[in-house]
Amino acid sequence: MKTNILLCTLGASWAVIPEVYGFLAPDRLPLYRRHPQRADFDGQRDEHRLEAPDEIWVCTTQGEKPEEGIAALLDWHARLEHPPTLRIWQAEGTNQLASQVECERFREVLLRLCLLAHERAGDGQVVFSLAGGRKTMSADLQWAGSVLGCDALIHVVGQEPLPKLLREPTVEFFTRELPAEIVPTVVPLVAGVGRRSELLDVELDGRGAVSSRGFPLPLAEPGAPLPWEHTEGPSLCDEIRRREAAGSQLLGNYLRALGEAEHHENWRSVYRLPPRVIETLRTRALNPDLADWLRTLPKADLHRHIGGCLDLDDQRTAGLAVWEALNASARGRALDHVAPLLEQTLWPSDWPKRLTAPDIPRPHWTAALLVHADPDRLTGNLFDATEPRVALKSRHPLGFAAYERPGELSGSAILSHTAAIEPYADCLVRQARAEGLAYVELRGSPHKYGDGLLFLEHLAAALQAAAASLPHGPRPLFRFILIADRRQHDRLPEVIDLAVRAKERLPDFVVGLDMAGDETQALPPDAANAFARAFEICLPLTIHAGEGETAEQIWKAAYHLHADRIGHGLTIGDHARLAQRFRDRSICLELCPSSNREVVGYRDPAYPETADCREYPLWKLWQAGLPLTLCTDNPGISRTTLTGEYLTAARMVGDDKLSCWDALAMIKQAFVHAFLPSQEKETLLKRVDDSIYRQVLDRFGG
Repeated sequence: MKTNILLCTLGASWAVIPEVYGFLAPDRLPLYRRHPQRADFDGQRDEHRLEAPDEIWVCTTQGEKPEEGIAALLDWHARLEHPPTLRIWQAEGTNQLASQVECERFREVLLRLCLLAHERAGDGQVVFSLAGGRKTMSADLQWAGSVLGCDALIHVVGQEPLPKLLREPTVEFFTRELPAEIVPTVVPLVAGVGRRSELLDVELDGRGAVSSRGFPLPLAEPGAPLPWEHTEGPSLCDEIRRREAAGSQLLGNYLRALGEAEHHENWRSVYRLPPRVIETLRTRALNPDLADWLRTLPKADLHRHIGGCLDLDDQRTAGLAVWEALNASARGRALDHVAPLLEQTLWPSDWPKRLTAPDIPRPHWTAALLVHADPDRLTGNLFDATEPRVALKSRHPLGFAAYERPGELSGSAILSHTAAIEPYADCLVRQARAEGLAYVELRGSPHKYGDGLLFLEHLAAALQAAAASLPHGPRPLFRFILIADRRQHDRLPEVIDLAVRAKERLPDFVVGLDMAGDETQALPPDAANAFARAFEICLPLTIHAGEGETAEQIWKAAYHLHADRIGHGLTIGDHARLAQRFRDRSICLELCPSSNREVVGYRDPAYPETADCREYPLWKLWQAGLPLTLCTDNPGISRTTLTGEYLTAARMVGDDKLSCWDALAMIKQAFVHAFLPSQEKETLLKRVDDSIYRQVLDRFGG
């Protein structure tokens, strides 16, 4: 709902209301068309983004003079070609405001009227007119603006002595542009703006935020003056004064109560926001309407596999770079090798295995397919062939391989050729920039790409160059985690040795080690000993565990391998003591909603096929106080983004449980648990904290 409201007081001179309305709505009432300061008026409206009022609300007293003014105002309103809605309230039992009692009666009506105007305006503007009425009326309206807020305070300055046509105006006179010889004597201007006091939005003596529900005022019918007097219930004027007297103690109590109720600390700066904004963040459910705002927030992705990052267009870009690097002979052999697939619409389910050949390097035939197969054929065989992508590990004949199928032509399939690294890095940087990522921890198995150490050196340089080439704005920061695969446990010492050497060679780029792969694969008894070299150089460790298997796998990761983070960890809620241990030690869970739905199967209202799946555990884990954040896992495979993962999580949790406040806290968890040195992490946190504050205020602070 959006309604722009002009709120005025009315005393002896009704004409100031048309004068203010003409300033705000020049296209509807061209009073100032021939004013010498017309350009300045336009500039003031543009500066304060003022729009034409949809309604004019008038607060006045009773008595002979106000009644005459109301009659003239109604006559003027009836003569307008496109009139705004006109509503009028009269403070009952008042006339000249010549006593304290009369002043208090009027002030109570005016304050309630201002409060009601803000709530009726919705996303619209509320503008106060200081012109018109007695000085006490103007003073009361200024006070209301400073406490309840307003988008602008408008005043009208008149040159003395005023021409008779302005001192004794006819109704018709203010329905058209003012004469050139008279118009300069009237100068409307913006005298300021008002911000709602934070004190109105916190609890005081058991009373919550100040709203019209607690201090009601009937809505006047258009064109029918409504007399009203406060006779029962609390006084809004007294409530505001009590809150002003309580001051800083009131705000301190609010923040203390907020902290006591929280399971997760949010960004430091957001606690400086007005309580009204904080409450909006806490009660506003995360939904697709907020996608653009969420996308622009600086975020971190701690669980993003390099092999599953790219969408099909970017895979083709990397494939083309490899293809152009091949000589004619290599191209011919690769093209002949994939020719049968290029002639088929649907490929056999085991096509990756059939293409494996000792004499044709995988990047060659991968590039041939990416360059020469049309996009529809690729989409059909990489993605559509495994639809519906729900609980693939248990429901699809290919099992987990069905989940991985969209990534068959990326990752090690193409990256083991050096020509792919630079365009691949360019795509990663552009992708991160588009998603609003300030920090990304890529993970992969460089030992599968040939010379693992050389690959990492090339990738680090390519990412740095691609980020440096961005024209403006913040540049995403990339780090790398090496993966050891449970399915190749015999190569575990080799991978850990590579991780240690890579950390020594690229200390700023390589930040951790991961154990991934099928959780049902039993590790040899001495597996923990193999990690000793990594522990010696204090290399952080994250372990894939508890995605589809029991909490026992998470327990082993935490106690046998001393994991600093857990990839997924979805079943930890089944082990209360272990969950408490994670909370105590601040071991962070990396949840990936889309891939969790695709691999394991969890209920998601957007996918009817999940109706019989289990409930996604995110909300229970979050409410239990476990550190967790959201990640993409394989955004190219799941066709998602980090923003998409937050919206997917909100949908899977359901019942509008996940709020903007929760999302901000989860985003912070990612930065807090990043595998960065504390000094670097502190600098990054402060920079992001400042950006978060400004962007939240821009979106919700109006």
